[in-house]
Amino acid sequence: MLSTMQDVPLTVTRILRHGSTVHDKSQVTTWTGEGEPHRRSFAEIGARSARLAHALRDELGVRPGDRVATLMWNNAEHVEAYFAIPAMGSVLHTLNLRLPPEQLVYIANHAADRVVLVNGSLLPLLAPLLPRLETVEHVVVVGPGDTSALDGARPAVHEYEALLDGRPDSYDWPELDEREAAAMCYTSGTTGDPKGVVYSHRSIYLHAMQVNMTESMGLTDADTTLPVVPMFHVNAWGLPHATFMTGVGMLMPDRFLQPGPLAEMIETERPTHAAAVPTIWQGLLAELAEKPRDISCMKSVTIGGSACPPAMMRTFEEKYGVTVCHAWGMTETSPLGTVANPPRGLTGEDAWPYRITQGRFPASVEARLVGPDGSFMPWDGESAGELEVRGSWIAGSYYGGAGAESVRPEDKFSPDGWLRTGDVGVITPDGYLTLTDRAKDVIKSGGEWISSVELENTLMAHEAVAEAAVIAVPDERWGERPLAAVVLQEDAGDVTYGELRAFLGERLARWQLPERWTRIAEVPKTSVGKFDKKVLRAQYAAQELDVTTL
Repeated sequence: MLSTMQDVPLTVTRILRHGSTVHDKSQVTTWTGEGEPHRRSFAEIGARSARLAHALRDELGVRPGDRVATLMWNNAEHVEAYFAIPAMGSVLHTLNLRLPPEQLVYIANHAADRVVLVNGSLLPLLAPLLPRLETVEHVVVVGPGDTSALDGARPAVHEYEALLDGRPDSYDWPELDEREAAAMCYTSGTTGDPKGVVYSHRSIYLHAMQVNMTESMGLTDADTTLPVVPMFHVNAWGLPHATFMTGVGMLMPDRFLQPGPLAEMIETERPTHAAAVPTIWQGLLAELAEKPRDISCMKSVTIGGSACPPAMMRTFEEKYGVTVCHAWGMTETSPLGTVANPPRGLTGEDAWPYRITQGRFPASVEARLVGPDGSFMPWDGESAGELEVRGSWIAGSYYGGAGAESVRPEDKFSPDGWLRTGDVGVITPDGYLTLTDRAKDVIKSGGEWISSVELENTLMAHEAVAEAAVIAVPDERWGERPLAAVVLQEDAGDVTYGELRAFLGERLARWQLPERWTRIAEVPKTSVGKFDKKVLRAQYAAQELDVTTL
């Protein structure tokens, strides 16, 4: 027996129509760095999205299924591309501007991008790559920039506003199958070549609904969010789509991602929520300590990408009244996997054991833990295993593209189709996930596992430590032992490795404590702000680190 319900497709187009009409007065504000920020209503975004679709189709010949890339900061024009390209039936491909040039070339060719929209300030990055971009036919320059770098370029060069000028403010958006591709992102390529993840209209729609739920970010049209998380990184965690569903205002930082400008825009534009990786907020704390600002408008911050030190969470709450909420996800999960809101009725210290986890799974994300022998581990908060997930916005394969050898690498998907995340952790009976490490980063010492994440978070709770990364290094007796690489605060004084080890010893078992220590200027980061431990491992192997053994 079938239902009597209408079969209306869940598409990005529906989100665009709703946001630009029902929430027409909500705004996208783009920080300019000087003078008045640029403001554009959701209604204007809708009209300009229609103009962009006309320009792409009529002037540049873009057709359904064609990939249109963006190499852009977080700004209003990028939001227009977010909606126009999928709504016209084409595929938005956000290029990660922090990737090495070789990987950018690989990604653009693998996706077979036909058009690249690029912010003028990023032309020096794009121009040297153009001769090697095999399928790109058009470059559209958004905003001011030195276009002389494109003189003689093979693709045709266009100016964004000139393309939109005179086009209709409405577009006959096609009725799309909700399973069609809407957008694609590539993983950051920390192991091998980056892999393409293609999001459907349906997955984006359902994911946006989850972002808006109270058990996730739970924002309303009374809020303004500051998405510091780049729009080229997993759809800015779904915020552009979620805000158009609910009318939440967006404050876009453009290229001004340094702690000083972020503090200034928070103080002047008064957002109530923000989202970014932990390193952004560590920098903001240091900025506020040196140059106090009024950030009392901020109610909550969503942090993901890597584990957030609990000490930093407490500082934000106790000193600035900002609730920091942990979330976990990855490119393959759209990215929302878990959010660490505490259970009903728990507040204060009672809530902290839940808040420092990666969070609880929503109904649409199923999870299981797989032990080393392939058996499924119980959700008892103690039994560790590799996390596998499946759900409506979870990837089931990677994009094949031109010359791909495999679209379903065996190391990333189980035989029955679950995503193997590569994260090791435990899950409580009520569905809260705590990640103890990446499978490749866990330290296997004398038959026991040591969590590098736990060591790092505990070290960063010390007032003298700005950052800390822990890696496994070979050990003749134990197989592997932890090496602690620390970045000390400028005013750390004469703190010694022995003092730091003693600090750990008060909180962790003695057999877990590192004997090897090194001081570094900063922890290497990936293109999305995560600790890049493979760099530290390579430096250790090449004897480039000044290591002290206690």
